Amino acid sequence: MSDDSRKVALVFGGSRGIGAAIVTRLAEDGYAVSFTYVSRPDAANDLSAKLREAGGEALAIKADSASRDDLNAAVATTIDRFGRLDVVVVNAGVARMGLVDTVPLEDLDLQLDVNVRGVFLAIQAAVPHLKEGGRIITIGSNIALRSGFPGASVYQTTKAAVAGMVKALALDLAPRGITVNNVQPGPTRTDMISGLGNEGMDMVLGMVPLKRMAEPEEIAGMVSYIARDEAGFVTGASLTIDGGFAL
Repeated sequence: MSDDSRKVALVFGGSRGIGAAIVTRLAEDGYAVSFTYVSRPDAANDLSAKLREAGGEALAIKADSASRDDLNAAVATTIDRFGRLDVVVVNAGVARMGLVDTVPLEDLDLQLDVNVRGVFLAIQAAVPHLKEGGRIITIGSNIALRSGFPGASVYQTTKAAVAGMVKALALDLAPRGITVNNVQPGPTRTDMISGLGNEGMDMVLGMVPLKRMAEPEEIAGMVSYIARDEAGFVTGASLTIDGGFAL
């Protein structure tokens, strides 16, 4: 069991990319961290082992963010292991691109299930266990503000929905001092962006005024700030970190 004085964070979707950077940063900030993964147990186990070797407390939990039962179980497992919950980060998401006349129903349903329904259900599962003054942080996307290219209609819809969701949830939870905020990364150096290939990456970089991609650790730094006590007056906000892409 963790020391009662150590705060606890739960990151939904934390084994790779931005999620792994967030898990690592929160552990460095002194949190005991549990995180979910769905398809890469090797990456999840490697990350938790690395954090424990560094003196932190970490727990990897297999959970599909499209499953309400899995989300509830992830929260229950975190409480069972660490005894409390202070910060929830909902990072899990999927992207399937396609023009409106070619998007399969399965791709539409998957993105709505994970990117919208899954975000809401993860928060709903966590809220009864959050301490007064807790933090809820969603990882959206700057695509909620600007896609800049065709084929992103469904993904953009889901991320815009998350930006709207946090405003209403912030009002719901304000009486308990719980803040709800949304971080909107732009192009970030992860496996997902690498899959675009050189031509696709060049196109994306051409749309970023700072002419570079974010590092996952930069996104994690924004999350770290929102989780702190000094950010207690920030709620219902979508904070964009995209090198000027959406300007």
